[in-house]
Amino acid sequence: MTQALPRFVARRLSISLGLLVLLSLIVYVGVDLLPGDPVTSRLGDRASPEQIAAARDRLGLDEPVLRRYAEWASALLQGDLGTSVLSGVRVRSLIADRLGNSALLAGITLTAVVPLSLLVGVWAGVRRGRWPDRVVSTVAVMLVALPEYVFAGLMVLVFAVWLGWFPAVSVTPATEGLPTDPSLLALPVLSLLALSLAHAVRVIRAATAAALRAPHVGTARLNGTPRSTVLRRAVLPAVLPVAVQIWCVLGVGLVGGAVLVERVYGYPGIGELLVSSVQSGDIPVAQALAMLLGAAMLLAVTAADIAVALTTPWKRTAP
Repeated sequence: MTQALPRFVARRLSISLGLLVLLSLIVYVGVDLLPGDPVTSRLGDRASPEQIAAARDRLGLDEPVLRRYAEWASALLQGDLGTSVLSGVRVRSLIADRLGNSALLAGITLTAVVPLSLLVGVWAGVRRGRWPDRVVSTVAVMLVALPEYVFAGLMVLVFAVWLGWFPAVSVTPATEGLPTDPSLLALPVLSLLALSLAHAVRVIRAATAAALRAPHVGTARLNGTPRSTVLRRAVLPAVLPVAVQIWCVLGVGLVGGAVLVERVYGYPGIGELLVSSVQSGDIPVAQALAMLLGAAMLLAVTAADIAVALTTPWKRTAP
């Protein structure tokens, strides 16, 4: 066994660590530059200049941004995400109340996306250029191009207003645990499923079509190898690494990237918390969420790269 794979993993993890440090700086400075003042959001517009100055001094907002970043990063390494300037609640508690809700939504959606995207993507790729492929590709492109909030609004209009099958919103207190009513999850899950499936199907369909054009696949088909054998032994091994990559990225994206979908339905997840914290100027919450979601996406991409190396023979042995 060669040392190629361990070296690749070590190199990829070191790069990810450097990117994580850079990400923390970009997140802190970027969120700090957002419009809105957490002091006036907390005290109100009628606060006197003396009260505002005292609050800014108490929160440390009058210090240089790089010094505040160093203090924030040091606390972050110790697991301290800070305190909400609006509610005074620890940010860790706010996130913990909602993380399970977002994870439930993402878990249900990803469980359906994995088999459906592989089945539909390979099915369309095998029939590339024919009408089934054109139908799947057209629908996928339309869904990808459609903004999330527009699609979610259309789902509400059709399934909640016109048909009355599901409630239009999924409002439930974040502190009451995971939603137990399936009707509250139906529209958010369907919205995320359609949008995620469109992305995954396009990638897997393209990978399947490319694998079918490979010389060894053409040779196998000319030699009379059954189509099922060609798909199982030549096409799927080439498609699966690509599929694993898109599934890993979608998994994290579903937890935190469903910001607008959660907002439209009023679903108490971390995406909805991120939007409300930005709107209200609650900088510590926005910074913590942006950092956690960015770090999770970076780790997902790293895990996807490692998974590709594990499932691709030549990458396991390449120098």
